[in-house]
Amino acid sequence: MSATGIGASVKRKEDFRFITGRGNYTDDVNRYGQTHAYFLRSPHAHATIDGIDYAEALKMPGVVAIFTGKDLADDKIGGLICGWSITSKDGSPMKAGAHPALAQGKVRYVGDHVAVIIADTYAQARTAAEHVNVKYGVLPANADTASAMKSAPLHDVASDNRVYDWHLGDKGATEAAFAKAKHITKLDIVNNRLVPNPMEPRAAVGEYEQGTETFCLHTTSQNPHVARLVLSAFIGIAPEHKLRVIAPDVGGGFGSKIFIYAEETVCVWASKKVGRPVKWTSDRTEAFLSDAHGRDHVTHAELAMDANNKIIGLRVHTTANLGAYLSTFSSAVPTYLYAPLLSGQYNIPAIYAEVDGVYTNTAPVDAYRGAGRPEATFVIERLVEVAARELGVDPAVFRQGNYVTQFPHQTPVIFCYDGGDYNASMLKALEMADYKGISARKAASAAKGKLRGIGFSSYIEACGIAPSAAVGSLGAGVGLWESAEVRVNPVGTVEVLTGSHSHGQGHETTFAQLVSGRLGIPIENVSIVHGDTDKVQMGMGTYGSRSGAVGMSAISKALDKIEAKAKKVAGYVLEAAEGDIEFKDGKFTVKGTDKSVDFGSVALQAYVAHKFSGQDLEPGLKEGAFYDPTNFTFPAGVHICEVEIDPDTGVTKIERWTAVDDFGVIINPMIVEGQVHGGIAQGIGQALLEGAIYDKDGQLLTASFMDYAMPRADDLPSYNVGMTETRCPSNPLGIKGCGEAGCIAAPPAVINAITDALGHENIAMPATPQAVWRAAQQTMKKLAAE
Repeated sequence: MSATGIGASVKRKEDFRFITGRGNYTDDVNRYGQTHAYFLRSPHAHATIDGIDYAEALKMPGVVAIFTGKDLADDKIGGLICGWSITSKDGSPMKAGAHPALAQGKVRYVGDHVAVIIADTYAQARTAAEHVNVKYGVLPANADTASAMKSAPLHDVASDNRVYDWHLGDKGATEAAFAKAKHITKLDIVNNRLVPNPMEPRAAVGEYEQGTETFCLHTTSQNPHVARLVLSAFIGIAPEHKLRVIAPDVGGGFGSKIFIYAEETVCVWASKKVGRPVKWTSDRTEAFLSDAHGRDHVTHAELAMDANNKIIGLRVHTTANLGAYLSTFSSAVPTYLYAPLLSGQYNIPAIYAEVDGVYTNTAPVDAYRGAGRPEATFVIERLVEVAARELGVDPAVFRQGNYVTQFPHQTPVIFCYDGGDYNASMLKALEMADYKGISARKAASAAKGKLRGIGFSSYIEACGIAPSAAVGSLGAGVGLWESAEVRVNPVGTVEVLTGSHSHGQGHETTFAQLVSGRLGIPIENVSIVHGDTDKVQMGMGTYGSRSGAVGMSAISKALDKIEAKAKKVAGYVLEAAEGDIEFKDGKFTVKGTDKSVDFGSVALQAYVAHKFSGQDLEPGLKEGAFYDPTNFTFPAGVHICEVEIDPDTGVTKIERWTAVDDFGVIINPMIVEGQVHGGIAQGIGQALLEGAIYDKDGQLLTASFMDYAMPRADDLPSYNVGMTETRCPSNPLGIKGCGEAGCIAAPPAVINAITDALGHENIAMPATPQAVWRAAQQTMKKLAAE
């Protein structure tokens, strides 16, 4: 193994500039003559806009312009789109209400964009906003997922607020399985709404160059090319060749920066209207109000077992809150990113899922780290845990008895699992967690007046989101391949232009490791370029743990071409047939001889071209590739959480955490372990602390860090992380993806541990100290009576 190639724990190249304050984020971008935008947002969850009077505000010091939805409509600027089409059971298309960047006639959630004030300074814009008089006609509002279809309609196209009633699976086969079941486990589940809260809030700087009639948008995006495509082809800002989108350093995204938002749309459009650059940076409360939220499902699920404790059927009904408008990929999250994963790691012959997607007077809901996979895993892992308890079977044994063991495995809900060894992960996790000693540890806790429990999560996810044929057949508006271009300079250094985008994943290191190991050059001689649509060829961005499996596979294909051409050049240099040239460890050798030349020398000769001038070989050494895999990847693993509860305070302490994951081939173990740690932390946050709460009038009660609890260091345990490896057969590198696994696995592991400690299932996320205390009183009364 190369010291800097695949499998090496190379320190992240990009970290020096980040930890020394030398990162270049969108808020660091300042253009000559720029103005600042402040968005006036609705204080009401549901209301008509009966008039906007901004005459006084327009006279305020420094104010340059004020725009409303009418101005966008007059310029024929289109609304924000949903890029994934879902069809209801009856074959009708989903009911997508209009989503203007600035509200037109009606607001539908607290934080909806009513007007934009543009001024010389942000303070002037914000002050002027206080002098804009908006006359509202307040309408009945609803923020509750379960009652959405009985509430006042948000959009004329959806009189019952139902976007779609979708289903997947064989209903008849599932009903037949339940009819012959020996035991049925039933569970009602709420998957709590979350706010993504990346470290860097969203920001945008729009600029128009009159001389060339071109726009430039700096923005906090996970996929700048997709942003350009939507802003151009659907919203109508400018033709693609007249619109440049730059996503510089991005401080985290977790999915929330995939989408096209109102603010960047308005900033780039307004820059032409005012003749000056327009800058906007979100404050944290704006982020709580208007960033796309995650999760928010209400589910009833049932699991059927036969007399041998084999799972024979699963049926699920979920109501998924999509918020007030359909965000870019929101329609797919509770459908095709959710229901196909309900099979989990288990061989379940019959599954039927129904999903009602509904509008509510809340912020739009879209993909958040894991995107549908955490919700599905929570359903199946809670069901499996409760079923094992009801049947009196050890939860690990029950899982092992129902694991998929033969591959490829076709589930009844679309996916074909291409490889894995689930039992190997379980066995390793049981050993690492000292599962045999849990009884003694429970007794020790009981002696202190504490309650101890252990919980499992056998998760699987479909990621490497890409196969264009697959996602296209399921309603995606675009293919999800990836691109790469490898440029070898005459001195042998290499530039990689990738359509993937890094916002914390470590691409500048891991992508360089691939190139370093493959070409046998120092990792310092490799640079990674991304995030600029004028520099990098069209690419689809980063989400769904796809950068390794798809983005790096595109680089690998480009490197194949680099190596093939370099062998031809080396053949001319070494005066040997191309077929006799071998390449290893950065050196080209004539087979069976000691004649050789290093990679750098071949790179130089590729540009000097003396050796092959006039031959059938072009000068230069630059190659590109697009990669579109044939299947998703399927990372899987077992996480085991052990908790101790103080029944007097309700405080839950995570005493142990064991994570055993199968990510296929691992490029950088240190970075992968960091991804696992971060994902678990977010999952623990959902399970114990986080929850976006709206009141009955649609007001967000958790709109700051004073009210929305984020996990902190003392909430988290030390992690005991292990790996197993089965190569992914659907990409050339054998990679499966690791970025979302911890967030997917953690919530059910935590809740399963808490309910094991309590001895009953009456707890929901977030399991705050107050909620746990109430549940523990029920436990203590039962123990006292025994």
